[in-house]
Amino acid sequence: MTLTVDNQTGGGGILGHQAIADANTDGYTIGMITFELATYKKLGTSELTWENYAPLCRVNTDAAAITVGAKWAASNGITDLPGFIDYCKAHPGEVQMGGSSNASVWHIAGGYLMSATGIDIQMITYQEGAATAVQNAAGGFIQGVTVSLAEARSFIESGDLICLGVMDEERNPVFPDVPTCKEQGYDITYYTQRGMAAPLGVDDAIMTRLEEACAAAIEDPDFVTFMNNNGQAISYLDAQGYADYLKQAATDVAAAMDAVGL
Repeated sequence: MTLTVDNQTGGGGILGHQAIADANTDGYTIGMITFELATYKKLGTSELTWENYAPLCRVNTDAAAITVGAKWAASNGITDLPGFIDYCKAHPGEVQMGGSSNASVWHIAGGYLMSATGIDIQMITYQEGAATAVQNAAGGFIQGVTVSLAEARSFIESGDLICLGVMDEERNPVFPDVPTCKEQGYDITYYTQRGMAAPLGVDDAIMTRLEEACAAAIEDPDFVTFMNNNGQAISYLDAQGYADYLKQAATDVAAAMDAVGL
């Protein structure tokens, strides 16, 4: 089977998401929907929500992690997530954490951390992206970041940063010694996500075939190797599971956006 990929960039992903929603319903056009879909309506940039699509499967997630400067943590006796939370509660509004650009997934991650734990931190945005935030945390200009482990990896391995917890269901295999937030008593799971969806109105029989094709593709050895080589987690959910996830994420993301004033 031959697939033609049409990358439609622009508008923070709005153009691509709109193209999927507006596609012909014959089943020959599907697309990848991403985390940003949960932000558009609240930001006022588009009326698109997950309800404009027929979910097929979730493919991938990349969890946020709470990572702080090693020197700062040591000077304040912080060795784990509970210690960090306690420090933030004792110093409301003082701790500065970097994400990426305004209203991006890692900026909103800070809001999710605040809404889930009741702490008050300053989220510093970086229009250049997460790399600059990580560099500033490693250099001591801010206290930490709420980006993915992959983006902070080099500075964690160098010892300039330490990760206190990952916002995932399971530990990251690249950093097996870093506990999840849940293991430390905080029910926090938050990640960017990518999944496949069709436009609304595709025939049920065709949808079933597409769902079966997605399930098979997830297990394809070449795909698994590609994802592993690129440090990308395969986080498969079937169509119903993905729909349930998207519905809950819409509520959770909105609350996190409120926490950072979006």
